[in-house]
Amino acid sequence: GSVAGRPSTDQQGLGWESLEAPAPREITTLDGAVLAVWDVGSGPTVVLPHCWGCTHAIWVPVARRLVESGHRVVLYDQRGHGASTRGTAPLGIETLGDDLSTVLEDRDVEDAVLAGHSMGGMTIMSLATYQPKVLAERACGLVLVATAAADMASGAIGMERFASGLIASPAVSLALRTGAGNRFVRGVFGADPVREQMDLTRTLFAQTAPRVRAGFLTAMTAMNLLEGIATIGIPTTVMIGTKDRLTAPARSDQLVAAIPGARLVTVPGRGHMLPLEDPDAVTAEIVRAFTRSATPPRELE
Repeated sequence: GSVAGRPSTDQQGLGWESLEAPAPREITTLDGAVLAVWDVGSGPTVVLPHCWGCTHAIWVPVARRLVESGHRVVLYDQRGHGASTRGTAPLGIETLGDDLSTVLEDRDVEDAVLAGHSMGGMTIMSLATYQPKVLAERACGLVLVATAAADMASGAIGMERFASGLIASPAVSLALRTGAGNRFVRGVFGADPVREQMDLTRTLFAQTAPRVRAGFLTAMTAMNLLEGIATIGIPTTVMIGTKDRLTAPARSDQLVAAIPGARLVTVPGRGHMLPLEDPDAVTAEIVRAFTRSATPPRELE
């Protein structure tokens, strides 16, 4: 098997070594997008939406730990990412929540912990905002990892021009396909980044269609889910690395202030890619979320 927390960049292996190599199931959304979904293991269910410009591969080190500790894990590639197609719906935050709802229904998910990384966290908060009934019916706890609900554009001038120019540029994709491309992704990691993790991140980003990257970046800069997440009524944990430059710790403070009874977990020295950088810490909080959901949280009384 691979070293824990160091997934292979090989798209066949995806770091699943100690599990059976799972075959994806395909779910077609109302607008015709085909979502690739992996449903592995058995036990209490965890659903893991992934970040912008990557795939479910980012979650594999955590998924492997969860399956080995007796959990069922549902992973999927967000639309336009990895093995999932683009569809015709807008590349918007509400669409991400719709897709999550579709996956939860198709896989008959109940009493699950939903754990989302970065744009995956926004996906869960979109569900809470636009489909609160689905969240209440399907989930018993949330873990929001290195994410934000609003103000992503603050301090960024001309973000849309930046999105369509740099992020949508095929030249960026080309540069990311070489080892030199690691300098593009170095900033999303904290102290002592692991080369294989940087390789994986830049490779996945390069493989995501430039227009998909740009579309979702534009949507993230315009979103404001703060009112919606104030209605969340299940135990929520917010995780952030102290060296996260992409979703600064202030964004996590904003989440904790908005979500009733939310607790903050800070991971020293880690950056934005927590599921890769510290899969043990992330797995521990997901497992803990089941215990929290079983005991009535005092702070919600």
